[in-house]
Amino acid sequence: MLDMAILGLLEEKDLHGYEIRRQLRDNLGILANVSFGSIYPALSRLEKTGAVVATEDQATPATDASAPAPPTGSLSGELAVLRARRHTPTRSRRGKKVYRITEKGRLVFTELLAESGSVDDARSFGLKVAFARHLAPQARLTLLERRRAILVQRLAEAGAHNPDLDVYARSVVQHTADSVTQDITWLDRLIATERATFHPAAAELTYEGDIR
Repeated sequence: MLDMAILGLLEEKDLHGYEIRRQLRDNLGILANVSFGSIYPALSRLEKTGAVVATEDQATPATDASAPAPPTGSLSGELAVLRARRHTPTRSRRGKKVYRITEKGRLVFTELLAESGSVDDARSFGLKVAFARHLAPQARLTLLERRRAILVQRLAEAGAHNPDLDVYARSVVQHTADSVTQDITWLDRLIATERATFHPAAAELTYEGDIR
């Protein structure tokens, strides 16, 4: 899932590692807790497979501790400047790595988006929807309909109440059913919009009867 998120962000523009983390946190709350300890190994892995390339960003001028101290007009002032420079670490001249997606990376990204194995996982599905604009219209519709079918099945299972459950356990089951129903309603809106945009003839098709 992290690989897909990174490739999706790089599909938009080239980014530094810290910018990738910031966007994952701010724009994709699904991965809000991801750490640099996860991001950089993922970037390294993607770089080794040729999905991304890293280039050196132009470094800012470095502070040279060996440069002559500017005159201050007094001996004590110049000595203070020299002492400060002696204890100030020299700033690195090395630039930051900027990551860019490659054509192979775009192919991998599209395959990760289209694969069906993770549609039953809410976080993975949410990430796929966030990047769904990169899918072909029919693939996008298939993604939404597949998730909807899974939720309808879950709703049917939640409706099979166990008579031995007490009032508290039944309330949890009902809460789950209500949440699934809301998700199905949300998907219905997305599917209707998708069909109206790319499949006008099927825009009136509904799913009456499979949501209680």
